[in-house]
Amino acid sequence: METIGLIGGMSFESSAVYYRLINEMVRARKGGLASAELILHSVNFEEIVALQKAGDWADAARRLGDVAERLQAGGAGCVLICTNTMHLIAEQVAARISVPLIHIIDETAKSLHAAGRKRPLLLATRYTMEHGFYAERMKGLGLDIIVPDAADRTTVHDIIFNELCAGRVRDSSREKLIDIIDRAAERGADSIILGCTEICLILDPDRLPLPGFDATAIHARAAVEFALGAEEEVEEHAA
Repeated sequence: METIGLIGGMSFESSAVYYRLINEMVRARKGGLASAELILHSVNFEEIVALQKAGDWADAARRLGDVAERLQAGGAGCVLICTNTMHLIAEQVAARISVPLIHIIDETAKSLHAAGRKRPLLLATRYTMEHGFYAERMKGLGLDIIVPDAADRTTVHDIIFNELCAGRVRDSSREKLIDIIDRAAERGADSIILGCTEICLILDPDRLPLPGFDATAIHARAAVEFALGAEEEVEEHAA
C-alpha cells in the first residue's frame, strides 16, 4: 500500500472528512481492520485565509510547496491538497515534488464524464467560482461550468467561511443552497459540483434537485485507488 500525503487544515472540518473517508474506503476494499497508510500535515488555516484575502498566491504556493516536500520526504507516494480553492496553485506545488499530485478538478471531471454530465453548477468559495482557474481547467476537459450570480456567490462563500469552516451547519443555509440549485437548473445546469470540501457537511449529493458530485469523496476515492492499485495488481497476478 502506498502512503497517501494530505495537505490539510483548510479547514480542519473537511480534513477530518478526508481522513474518515479514506480509511473507510480502504477498510471496505481490504476488509477486517485495514486502514490507510497516510501522513496528514495540517496547516494553520487562519494564515492561509490571510494570504487568500491579500491575493498573495505566490506565498501560498511557497507555503504549500514546503509542506508537499515534507510529505514526500516522510514517505508519501502521492500528495493531495485537501481543498478546491488552493488548487489555484496546484501546478506550483506539484513542481516541488516528484511523486504524483492527485488533482481534485481532474478527478471530478472524470466522474462527471462517466455520468454523462456536461453543464454542472459549481458551488464553491468566491475564489474558486470567480478566479477562472477552475472553469478554465474544466473547459479544457470538455465541461461547461455554470456559477451562481453575484449575490448567490456571496451567499455560498459566506456559508462556507462563516459557518461550515467553523463547524456550524444550519438548515436555513441548506435551504438557501437548494434555492440556488433550483435557479441554476432553470439556466440549464444538469448537475451540481460540491466544489468546496466543506459543502458535503451541509448537502447530501444524493438528495439534491440535480445529480450531485461531491469533490471531497471523489478526491478521497482517487487517493485510495492510487494507494491500493499496485498492491491489488500484485494480488491479482498472484491469484
